[in-house]
Amino acid sequence: MNEYFSFNDLETLIAHQGKPAVSIYLPTSRIPTRVQAESLQFKNLLREAEEQLAQFDLRSTVIREMLGPAQDLIRDAEFWRHQKDGLAVFIAENTFLRYQLPYSFETKLMVAESFHVKPLIPYLTNDGTFYILAVSQNDVRLLRGSRFSVDEVDADTFPTSLAEALRFDEPEKQLQFHTSTSTPGSGRRDAIFHGHGGGATNDDKERIRRFFDQIDQGLREFLQDETAPLVFAGVDYLLPIYREANTYPHLVELGISGNPESLREEALHREAWRIVAPIFAAAQVAAIEEYQNLIATGRTATNLQKLVPAADQGRVGTAFVARNDVVWGVYDAEKQQVEIHEAYSPHNRDLTDLFAVYTILRDGAVYVLDNTEMRKQFNPNVPAEKSSEEMREEAHGEPPAKPVAAAIYRY
Repeated sequence: MNEYFSFNDLETLIAHQGKPAVSIYLPTSRIPTRVQAESLQFKNLLREAEEQLAQFDLRSTVIREMLGPAQDLIRDAEFWRHQKDGLAVFIAENTFLRYQLPYSFETKLMVAESFHVKPLIPYLTNDGTFYILAVSQNDVRLLRGSRFSVDEVDADTFPTSLAEALRFDEPEKQLQFHTSTSTPGSGRRDAIFHGHGGGATNDDKERIRRFFDQIDQGLREFLQDETAPLVFAGVDYLLPIYREANTYPHLVELGISGNPESLREEALHREAWRIVAPIFAAAQVAAIEEYQNLIATGRTATNLQKLVPAADQGRVGTAFVARNDVVWGVYDAEKQQVEIHEAYSPHNRDLTDLFAVYTILRDGAVYVLDNTEMRKQFNPNVPAEKSSEEMREEAHGEPPAKPVAAAIYRY
């Protein structure tokens, strides 16, 4: 079981090409009474996956072997009792991966010759992941959050308390930590550090800095491939010292002020999301504004038949795809040609997913937008309520009038 999903995991899924693959997305809950309903829904999706796999001319024994680990999951009551907000399952020959994530998905089943990864992209980007480093003398916690929830990370790469980090120091030099104390007429005040027999000194700060150096080293190991924002939570005295020690490039400017020992995870999540939400939103807004400014230059496009080859060639710097639209088709990489199909059939795939995948593999940025937002930003004259099926043309005809994808070319 995987509780976290990173770009490394995404690249693992993308690497699977050319053989039948099942992708299942299921919204889940943390409510025990939902256990039976969610496992039943998963069972029904597996039954449908079995029917679709039969279209790939696979022997029934091969299909049963592929789906075996997922079938075992149906009967695992303990597994269903400990869900988060979304479950993503990926199945192929000799492959069974499952992720329980603090991110909700719409129910989806895709069977193709590649894994369907588009629903996971917002988890890593504009709706995505952030971390909270909550630090006090007695406790160091790393929490991983999304827009909707937060969970504590079980990381053993950094010290869990100041006392642990400095456990080899002489006892008489140990710092004392007083937090959120009150004085008559002045209310609560921030924590202070001081040694035995005096106020905070440069020596105290140096000891705290060494503590933070150890935390930073552990975070570098744990977050080595991450780009998610990191929010520091601690008393005001600590944040500037931590900034000096920090080497993680995505530490945000603002922090959560106060002693985190007195804050529940829900409160930390609420305060952190208030800080990081504008960061996520700003990147997408800036990308859309750049697209609008470049329309007259020829560096933008919405024709999916042109976008897929361009992304394959590494010419797409920024991609936009509609969250719920699926465009079935095939792409001949050798000929750099795209065929759009009317409906699902074995051996084709969702071209919007392929477009996003190629962009990611060539180090481009991908934004997954709600369908209405996609219509508004990239073709405001087309009614947003029309479905992609209504707008899709013949296989070799013009691409859909309603944009399901858009791009800013690098050159």
